[in-house]
Amino acid sequence: MDQIPFSAAWLSSWRADITNAVNAMTATFEQTYGYPPGTNAIHAPDEEDRRAAVDFGREPLCFPDSETYYECIGNVVLEDVGNGYFLYSVSEVLRRLTDEGAVFIPLADDPGGMVIGSDGGRHQFVADWGGVVHKSRTASVHEGEFDRVADDFPQFLELLRRSVLRFAAMSDLGNL
Repeated sequence: MDQIPFSAAWLSSWRADITNAVNAMTATFEQTYGYPPGTNAIHAPDEEDRRAAVDFGREPLCFPDSETYYECIGNVVLEDVGNGYFLYSVSEVLRRLTDEGAVFIPLADDPGGMVIGSDGGRHQFVADWGGVVHKSRTASVHEGEFDRVADDFPQFLELLRRSVLRFAAMSDLGNL
């Protein structure tokens, strides 16, 4: 995958693409699936997140591109895309880091990381110090089994975008 020109403008486009796809999907969701859609939204950061972003910037585990992301995005809740996708707010990422500690990712170039989100199947997404994103094989990140999902955070976001667009068009998740 080519290097993504990651910026606030790119994130704005990313958000618009996902929002448009989800809006089209939820317009006929109940007819298609037989029950009403849940929450499917990308939220802007709130005041608590803006304060937490300052603390996050000083965090040794702060990974590349995270500051730009958390300045633009609060959290992502996509309950109805596949089993669901959830990217936590910076406040939630820091709370989890404080309560649960850093995650050890065996075989990673940068073995320390933090939980940044999950899927509806209870697998956790963990970003390591270098920004590589891993997915836990189980619900527990402390069991130490992970698969590398993306070489960097922008690539992970692009994979998420593609999965959402594919699911909205064909009910197919792709490979995230």
